[in-house]
Amino acid sequence: MVFKRLLGSLGVGGPSVDTVLDPGAVTPGGVLSGQVHLKGGNADFTIEHITLELVARVEAEHEDGESHGTVVFHQHVVGGNFRLTEGEQRSVPFSFPLPWETPITELYGQGLGIALGVRTELGVAGAKDRGDLDPLTVRPLPAQEAILEALGQLGFGFKSADLELGHIRGTGQQLPFYQEIELAPSPQYAHQVNEIEVTFLAGPAGMDVVLEADKRGGFFSEGHDALTRFTVNHHGVEQIDWNAEVDGWIRQLVEHRSSYDSHASHGHGHYGHGHGHGHGDHHHGDHGHRSVPGMGTAVAAGAAGLAVGVVGGMVAAEVVDEVGDFFEGDEEDGGDDEA
Repeated sequence: MVFKRLLGSLGVGGPSVDTVLDPGAVTPGGVLSGQVHLKGGNADFTIEHITLELVARVEAEHEDGESHGTVVFHQHVVGGNFRLTEGEQRSVPFSFPLPWETPITELYGQGLGIALGVRTELGVAGAKDRGDLDPLTVRPLPAQEAILEALGQLGFGFKSADLELGHIRGTGQQLPFYQEIELAPSPQYAHQVNEIEVTFLAGPAGMDVVLEADKRGGFFSEGHDALTRFTVNHHGVEQIDWNAEVDGWIRQLVEHRSSYDSHASHGHGHYGHGHGHGHGDHHHGDHGHRSVPGMGTAVAAGAAGLAVGVVGGMVAAEVVDEVGDFFEGDEEDGGDDEA
């Protein structure tokens, strides 16, 4: 057993920790399980608590640009209040549900460039010290996968995915950030929109699907963003014609113009009404949301679905590198870079 992290604040001879997640991806709202392996140091220590933190690399937008930082979005105490004797090896099993809004990191087994991790914090002798950081892999819920596959079947291509600090006003969003999956438009809509962005806000009873179109400007108007929201259930996913359903959403998003007005070019205050499996109106609010350009690697995924885009290397190399840097950097500096 290789223990990844010697607890620095306790110095040489302190206990070490290695958290091992059970193999396989987890779904949002699903159960994360594994073992925390401890190895005693050169003396006896009281382990006051073992806490697992779910962390994410998040982008924050400001007036003068953007920055990235680490956000802790869930904590779970998995053990504690026991004596770890000198040189003792002990394993502490854990199992707890992920938040429903946990971002997805892969589609059909291919990474989307989203950096999520599980970080172990040990409370020893009145001090808190962070141990190793392990990558967390999250696959889509059935409804999320069905919607993304339908978009691919309709000719939309995967561009990139990121996590944005802030809230989408008018929704029941729980986490301090939301995920945007950016898609290149299908040929049918390429003359009307630059890109489509999809956000999933899942909960126990169902899921909001927030769609945003970064619209192209005409001869006499500036480009602007349009938004709409739809609600779907977790059950009966296989009974829905998702190609027809999603195509109707996109048509409504792109073609619904009655609410467009002169201030729309600022990207705020524009929203449409969802229908079909749910409805609502909202817009991005609290943190001045604006979409940033994609990574320049977009091609249409075509009839085979978005998986073609991902498998075909659609995730930009610099995004993948950033994910690697996130975990390597946290190992080195303890991951105290907060957004």
